Amino acid sequence: MRKISLILVMILITGLILPFTGCERTEKALTVRLNEVTHSIFYAPMYVAINLGFFEEEGITIELTNGQGADKVMTAVLSGQSDIGFAGAEAAIYVYNEGREDYCKIIAQLTKRDGSFLVGREPDPDFTWEKVRGKEIIGGRKGGMPEMVLEYILKNNGLTPGVDVTVDTSIQFALMAGAFTGGKGDYVSLFEPVASTLEKEGKGYIVTSLGRESGETSYTVFFATKSYIKKNPVTVQKFVNAIYKGQRWVETHTPAEVAEVLKESFPDSDLEILETVVKRYVDQDTWMTVPATKKEPFERLQDIMEMAGVHDKRVPFEEIVDNSFAEKAVETIK
Repeated sequence: MRKISLILVMILITGLILPFTGCERTEKALTVRLNEVTHSIFYAPMYVAINLGFFEEEGITIELTNGQGADKVMTAVLSGQSDIGFAGAEAAIYVYNEGREDYCKIIAQLTKRDGSFLVGREPDPDFTWEKVRGKEIIGGRKGGMPEMVLEYILKNNGLTPGVDVTVDTSIQFALMAGAFTGGKGDYVSLFEPVASTLEKEGKGYIVTSLGRESGETSYTVFFATKSYIKKNPVTVQKFVNAIYKGQRWVETHTPAEVAEVLKESFPDSDLEILETVVKRYVDQDTWMTVPATKKEPFERLQDIMEMAGVHDKRVPFEEIVDNSFAEKAVETIK
């Protein structure tokens, strides 16, 4: 009798423990390792979603890593070191055209135009692209979106890179501002808050917006491998839901309010600069208001890549973009 009672006790204890271990496994499954291409105010809606707890509302814990370059972000995602990548859509196009079976699909889009600003050594309110003829521009990594957009704008303004203007693509993204302030080049293409910080310090002056000059495109997106999406559709949906909440919040709040929320992600940035940068991005219509990628801007992206000479095989929109999660987020979140 005592033996039977002992067995019953063990069964009861096991029954109590297993649900908790199951919950732990589920919670771990909803941890998303997110790899961002760089840390910039340009990605404000994502940081808003993190800082205001929108991911937590969806039951997701974000582990954020700075990949420091689209190529490195993609490598981390393909190797399984990261679950979701956040970088230029061109990274997904490159991988698809390599013929990889488990390629990455775009699940959401955050920005719809370039976030770079051309910075010169003197204030120039009457800037025209003709003024860069015969000059040197620090442009970023060859084949990266900022550099390709710069070339696209130059060519659309009758300037041939390497002939009419020198575009230096040898300097790493994170070192471009330092190279410029150290005396390299006549102009540099910079993201925020670096561009505005240089301007405030009197070390450089924004002369034009590359995003405004180039037009709308599929610029910065979230992507994951087909296998990850297939195995984790609930997690992906929750992730996209949180991104959409961040987009909605930014759209309905002032630059000052957005800046206050961003301060947590950019503790070393002056609040005044944060507000200035947010307003600048709002004014040029930088951010998507819904996470779905549109076909026409995606095709413009491929035009830019072709003009840069890094793309000779167009990727079908439907093959690389999965808007189902974005569409469901918009449908269900009111």
